[in-house]
Amino acid sequence: MSSIKERIEKLKEEIKELDYNYYVLAQPKVSDYQYDQLLKELEKLEIENPQFITPDSPTQRVGSDLTKEFNPVQHAIPMLSLSNTYSEDELKDFDRRVRENLPSNQTVEYVTELKIDGVSVSIKYNDGYLTTAATRGDGTVGEEITNNIKTIRSIPLKLKNINSKNDLSEIEVRGEVFMEINGFEKLNRQREESGEKLFANPRNSTAGTLKLQDPRIVASRPLDVFVYFLSSQNFEFETQNENLELLKKLGLKVNPNYKLCKDINEVIEFCRYWGEQRENLPYEIDGVVVKVNSIMQQKILGNIAKSPRWATAYKFKAKQAKTKLNKVTWQVGRTGALTPVAELEPILLAGSTISRATLHNFDEILKKDIHEGDLVIIEKGGDVIPKVVSRIETEESKKIEKPKFCPVCNSQLFQPEGEVAIYCQNVLCEAQVKGKIEHFASRGAMDIEGLGESIVNLFVDLGYLKSVADIYELYLKKDELENLERFGKKSIENLLNSIEESKTRPFNKVLFALGIRYVGTGAAQKLALHFNSIDNLMKASAEEIESVPEIGPRISESIKTYFENEDNLLIIQKLKEAGLVFESMQSENVSDELKDKSFVLTGTLSSLTRDEAKDKIIAKGGKVVSSVSAKTDFVVVGESAGSKLDNAKKLGIKILEEDEFLKLIS
Repeated sequence: MSSIKERIEKLKEEIKELDYNYYVLAQPKVSDYQYDQLLKELEKLEIENPQFITPDSPTQRVGSDLTKEFNPVQHAIPMLSLSNTYSEDELKDFDRRVRENLPSNQTVEYVTELKIDGVSVSIKYNDGYLTTAATRGDGTVGEEITNNIKTIRSIPLKLKNINSKNDLSEIEVRGEVFMEINGFEKLNRQREESGEKLFANPRNSTAGTLKLQDPRIVASRPLDVFVYFLSSQNFEFETQNENLELLKKLGLKVNPNYKLCKDINEVIEFCRYWGEQRENLPYEIDGVVVKVNSIMQQKILGNIAKSPRWATAYKFKAKQAKTKLNKVTWQVGRTGALTPVAELEPILLAGSTISRATLHNFDEILKKDIHEGDLVIIEKGGDVIPKVVSRIETEESKKIEKPKFCPVCNSQLFQPEGEVAIYCQNVLCEAQVKGKIEHFASRGAMDIEGLGESIVNLFVDLGYLKSVADIYELYLKKDELENLERFGKKSIENLLNSIEESKTRPFNKVLFALGIRYVGTGAAQKLALHFNSIDNLMKASAEEIESVPEIGPRISESIKTYFENEDNLLIIQKLKEAGLVFESMQSENVSDELKDKSFVLTGTLSSLTRDEAKDKIIAKGGKVVSSVSAKTDFVVVGESAGSKLDNAKKLGIKILEEDEFLKLIS
């Protein structure tokens, strides 16, 4: 028996060392086949001898238990957000403020680290063993994601070099979980093949993956990590540079591209270099984190609100590239609105190949004087959405004509007075049908899982769906659907179950799902609460509709036009027969606790989706607006809050962290 235990221990240590070499050092020592054979031998021995299984065994990374809920975790030290700088002058201002707040006889060194575009996590180790992992949350309280973090092979389950000399019996490590660009693109290809909605970018896919409740799915995703911080009650650091060096000695993965800078000029040189070189990295970065190196100086400088005085994030400008605009095509949305799309000569920009960019509307084309055949400068807005910034005329430049007929159904187009959008009038236009069904099934509406864009397109093309009402007759075609390529009995069963569950959605969700032009989630809730049923709304005059707070002539006219269309009335009748909810329940009544209070939401909340937060604000009588102004009452900030937070600070608007917001709406 002792020989079996010894063999298990030897295999564990050998596999851990191979993991360290492969996932941390990027220096594989054996082939995948050899590695798999060792792991299989360990699994077999542990199954036969379960008394020898330990928490740090490589076989224990992926548990089979589903996480029913993510428990709250209180951060011993708050996970602060960083102030942002956008220019070299602002970096110099940061340096000036640092030196002004320190004794005049002290010199200041900085550590510069690449700002990984990922998700912040906290990981705790006791006696060298990984015990707990959590998200940043609101900076004070996060959510426990231990089982998901254990699936990331670059995160050791047991640390190296823990001994009595460096009393690290209880430590906390912080880092950024991310996906490399190649892994992200491979994941999206797999999702496309299986008919799932694609992730917008690596950071979104990382955040979504860490929220999954099945660690087996998390393990299949290409997550990685870079750590940058270690704290211990029993161990004092003198510098941030020393902190990073110790993290490496413990077997943790530290980004190698950090530098100890003697002054702000070296910091600026570092930022310039990586601003030019970031496209050569296998992962996405959006800037450089600059930290005062001395821990003693960090303590003297302290914090301001939710940000440290001793650190800042230098944000890179949006990446630009020059390419040719071959032609402009027109996309038809669910409301019939046409959007011009620039079809580009494919070009690599910010880690992905760009072949299309939005031109927004025809007025934008005229404003920027864009022609087909132009050379155009494109950039990724927020490093995500490509857009055309400017144009350079060429000999091939050709004026873009305003369309007169729908590119999908050839119906005549119209442009309402006072609007920039051009519309297709045919509500049965195939493009509109696809868009309406996709909107109807979306999370903020009927939330029908499994009915994403690619599946909707397929079902419409095959004739299974001609309107949203046909969704509730798909069960009649169950056998046909199960025989489709890429589908199986289980996936169709899940889809049909989700469709059946959607029948319980409240009236305001159903009203929003209908896709009436200008009726968003807020307007739908107000209308549902005021009129109580679809029948009352259908019979209401324009004046009665406009008597609802914040409902103006444009919305009332759109509602009246929608209900005058016989095809729309037939769809509503079919949805009623299918059992959807077209009346408000008593429990849906709104309160007036936040009456006339306006909210702006920015960043990602850990406990609510954006739509759920909006619903709760509206249910208390408040309203949600898209931009910050002097009239805004509150700005609710989540993780990775953007420029809206900066605007709120400048205007002196009340800022609510997630915990404060939850108390306000409870």
